[in-house]
Amino acid sequence: MTSAGREQFDVIVVGAGPAGIAAATRAAECGARVAVVDDNPALGGQIWRGGAEKAEDMQAREWMNRFQKVGPRLFPGTRVIGQQQSGMLLAEERDVPRTLRYRTLILATGARERFLPFPGWTLPNVMGAGGLQALVKSGLPIHEKRVVVAGSGPLLLAVAAYLRRHGAEIPLICEQTSWTRLAGFGFSLISHPGKIAQGLKLKLGLGFVPFAANCWPLAAQGFDRLESVLVSRNGEKQEIACDYLACGFHLVPNNELAALLGCELRGGFVAVDDFLRTSVPAVYCAGELTGIGGVELAVVEGEIAGLAAAGDESAARALFGNHRKLQKFVSSLARAFAPREELKSLSSPETIVCRCEDVTFARMGGHASSRAAKLHTRCGMGPCQGRVCGPAMEFLFSWEAASVRPPVFPARVASLSGMETELEVESDRTTGGTR
Repeated sequence: MTSAGREQFDVIVVGAGPAGIAAATRAAECGARVAVVDDNPALGGQIWRGGAEKAEDMQAREWMNRFQKVGPRLFPGTRVIGQQQSGMLLAEERDVPRTLRYRTLILATGARERFLPFPGWTLPNVMGAGGLQALVKSGLPIHEKRVVVAGSGPLLLAVAAYLRRHGAEIPLICEQTSWTRLAGFGFSLISHPGKIAQGLKLKLGLGFVPFAANCWPLAAQGFDRLESVLVSRNGEKQEIACDYLACGFHLVPNNELAALLGCELRGGFVAVDDFLRTSVPAVYCAGELTGIGGVELAVVEGEIAGLAAAGDESAARALFGNHRKLQKFVSSLARAFAPREELKSLSSPETIVCRCEDVTFARMGGHASSRAAKLHTRCGMGPCQGRVCGPAMEFLFSWEAASVRPPVFPARVASLSGMETELEVESDRTTGGTR
C-alpha cells in the first residue's frame, strides 16, 4: 500500500445503505474480498442511520449484524471523488487521498430529496424532511416543536411519525399530489401486503395528525428564522405557525458517480440488466439508482448485485422473481407522486434558485439549457455541485441533466494532484519507466 492508501479488492461497494450492506454481505459470503466506501461515520446510510446499535428496524439490525459477521472492509467518512482509470477509484478519507482498486464495482449511492424553490425556502429551520429526521437522529431536540411536513411521497409520513415519536407536534402533513392519484396508489398496494402493513403502522404512529392532499407550501415566512408557512390547501390559502418546515418533493437518485463512469442513464436512472450489470463492464448498480422503490427492493437488488459481482449468478437468479414483483412498486410511486405543474409557478422573480451561488429565478430566464445557465449565472457551480438546484431546474425548465465531471465531490487540490501522481506511477510501471 502506498502513502496514498492504495489497496486491491475483488468487489468494492460505494454506499453503505440497505442496498450497499446487502451487496457487500452477499459478496463477502461468497468468499470475495470486499470493501465498502461511505461518507457517513457508520453503517446504515440515510435509512438505517447509526449502525446496528442504533437501528430501530429489525431488518436493519439483522443485515448489519450479518455484515459484521462476514467482515467486509469498511471505509467510513470516505468519499469517492473520481476514477483514475478503469478498475481504480480515487477517494478522500478525512482529506487524505486513498486509491482503491477493484475487480468489480457495485454502486449503491442511494437517493436524495428533490427540493423545489418557493419564497422563503432559504430561511433557517426550513429543511428537507429527511434532513430534519437525520438531525433529530443525531441529537437535535424536537420535543414540543411545531413541525409542518410538506412536499410529496411516502417519506413525508415516515418522517412525521418519527418526529411525533420524539415529541414534535405536527399541525399538518401537506401532500401535493391529488386524492385521485393517492387512491390509485393505494389500490396498487394490494399486491404488496407488506407495504400495506407498513402504511397501517405509520397511520397508528401518526394518530390524529391531519393529512391534506392537494396541498403544498406557497411561502415560508419569518424575519430571521421560520415563523409560519403559507400553504395552498384545495385552492385556499392557509397560514400555519410553526418552528420547522420539513419539505421534500419525493426523491432523485445520486447518479453522479455512475454518470462519470459512463453508465447509461434512462430517465435519470441507471440502466441495468437482470443481474444489475450496467453498460460499463464490471460495474453494477443497486437500490435507488435503478428506480425509487423502497427498502425491500433496495435490499433484494443489493443481494443480486453482490452475488453476481462475486460470481454466483445461480444464487442471484433465484432472487429474480421477488425482484420483478418489487419492481412494479417503482412505477406506482413515480405515477402517484410526480410533481404537479402548479409547482413550477411557486417562485417569484426574487426567489433564490441556486443557494450556493445566490442565483435568483429571474436570472434563470432566457437560457436554453442548464449548461447555458451555468455559463451565464454560475448556477450549479457551488459546493453542492448542482445536487440541490439541478433537479429543480430540470423540473422548472424541462432541461436535461448537466454533464458530470470529476471530482464528483469538492476535493482538496492535494488529492487531485495525488490522482495525477498515481497515474504517472502506473504509466511508469506499464512502460518500463519511460514516458
